[in-house]
Amino acid sequence: MLKSKTFRQVLVVLLVLLNIGCDQISKEVVRTKVAPQDYIQLIENNFILTNVENTGAMLGFGQNFSPTLKLILLQGIPLLVLLILLYRTLVKIKQNKWLAYAFAFVIGGGIGNLLDRILHGSVTDFLFVKIGFFKTGIFNMADVSVTLGAIFILLYSFYSKKLSI
Repeated sequence: MLKSKTFRQVLVVLLVLLNIGCDQISKEVVRTKVAPQDYIQLIENNFILTNVENTGAMLGFGQNFSPTLKLILLQGIPLLVLLILLYRTLVKIKQNKWLAYAFAFVIGGGIGNLLDRILHGSVTDFLFVKIGFFKTGIFNMADVSVTLGAIFILLYSFYSKKLSI
């Protein structure tokens, strides 16, 4: 039987890889099956499948940066931060396991988008949701991973502070 810390480390690595895999497979399917800028209504006008290449970051931030600045801000710094976060998540002994799993989602999603930037020079975004007044930008599965991880971290933070009061 694996020790508790070793089990947690293995599970974190598997969650990171699962998030990267789901992201990269979904993007590859979109790149090969959906024409660029296509607009496919999956559920009326509420759930749209498209194929957009984002050469910047979230919501196109940084698209007009110079190649050197993009390399530093959109690849170099994120790579460094993700590697440090992964290392800390794997070696920190007293970290709550649920918090470690939440960080695995953030790390996996971050690596998924970083791989796109390195391998393709842009990030493939393909989902758009609009429900009533709520609507999203165009996003991908890596964005879903990062968002879920961040929500889990916030919930954990709120929950753990509430317990210590």
